[in-house]
Amino acid sequence: MSDLPVFARGLLLGFAIAAPVGPIGVLCIRRTLADGRFIGFLSGLGAATADMLYGAVAAFGLTAVQSLLVMQQVWLQLVGGLFLLYLGLRTFFKPPSRRAAEAGESRGRLSAYLTTLGLTLTNPATIISFTIIFASFRLAEPHGGFLDPTLLVLGVFLGSATWWLLLSGAVGLLRDRFNSTWMLWVNRIAGLVIFAFGMVALIWR
Repeated sequence: MSDLPVFARGLLLGFAIAAPVGPIGVLCIRRTLADGRFIGFLSGLGAATADMLYGAVAAFGLTAVQSLLVMQQVWLQLVGGLFLLYLGLRTFFKPPSRRAAEAGESRGRLSAYLTTLGLTLTNPATIISFTIIFASFRLAEPHGGFLDPTLLVLGVFLGSATWWLLLSGAVGLLRDRFNSTWMLWVNRIAGLVIFAFGMVALIWR
């Protein structure tokens, strides 16, 4: 990876970090099926923004911020875990929308973005992952002064956003095949999975 341009490294890193399916991925899939591709993409974009912010902390060597986040990781994980439990229960008991178009219009776009932004920011493992990866592959070496870290962080954001665009677009192709009965089961399964991630976050501390 060291032979690639800095921006390309950021793209690959952002895509690779976003790709594993976790609670954000499940939430994005469920929202895409219920509310449309744009809402699903906005949900993923919140996670991409958090990846960019944590990537900036690692790339620019903001050790004070990084140390503070690591010191508060127990509280951050507690908040994130409780929020996942809430989202899981809310999703599980949410009735299927009568019309997908109405659901897409009724959901707050800002809410879709902010919930995933908050969930990703309360995961202290994200900043630790960025720090380890940047150090291991020497991704934040200051050869280009301020420019290289900036290109790296921009690449991380666009790489992560690309994954969420592809995921929401692919899932959106199946949306018309899901009737109210199918969506009821999607809500149930997604709710259980998100709730399980919340339990793991609370126990694994």
